[in-house]
Amino acid sequence: MEDFAKTLAFEVKKDIAERYFGFRKIIEEDSDEYQQEIIRSTLVLETKIGFDLFRLYALLQEDELIQRFYEITKLGEVLFFDSYVSSSPTIRKKLFENQEVRGFFRKSRFQNMFFDVYESLRTHVDEYRDRIATLAEDQEVIEEEIKLFYQKNDISGIMLFLRNLDGDTGTSGTMSGGLKSGGTISMEEKMRLHAPQPVEKFLPILQAIPDASSINSELQTLIDKAYDKQPDFDLKDLQ
Repeated sequence: MEDFAKTLAFEVKKDIAERYFGFRKIIEEDSDEYQQEIIRSTLVLETKIGFDLFRLYALLQEDELIQRFYEITKLGEVLFFDSYVSSSPTIRKKLFENQEVRGFFRKSRFQNMFFDVYESLRTHVDEYRDRIATLAEDQEVIEEEIKLFYQKNDISGIMLFLRNLDGDTGTSGTMSGGLKSGGTISMEEKMRLHAPQPVEKFLPILQAIPDASSINSELQTLIDKAYDKQPDFDLKDLQ
């Protein structure tokens, strides 16, 4: 009879453990994937949006014009700006080499490049915003998974139940420590699942930038001012 009780206790504990750690593993895997997607989105921000912005900075040159660009587009906080990067002839050449240059005249080439880069930036920002929206949803799902996990898994109760299966009254046995002595609470705290931080803690939230046609006059004024400050600049020389 004693062997049967031990076998039954073992099976009960095994079932609890499998359900508990099975659900926990799903949450941990979801959290890991969330963190990996944060890293991938950071790379998208740096390599795509960052590259587009660097090219625009290299065309606009002046800090005042760059600030005005952000005001016109309402993109948000100025990103990746370094006055050295935008003014260095060597970096400037790197930014525009292998880029298609369209136009018969120097200014038309300058203007076309600006609008081409702007359209590229707009596309990349839209893609990035979709990623951010998905990440925000994923983080909320993980939070809900954790809430559900704790609704179905009272860790203190489970541990007390398992101790009772071991015949422990609370002062000795395989899970001694008691609720008030700190043993169970300490173990519960160590095992507690925490939701990953919201996406805005890791990545900037960008506003969608408008279609160039809807702010054409403002952008054209910006282009004219930028070109007037560097009339000898020719994108063909960088190819």
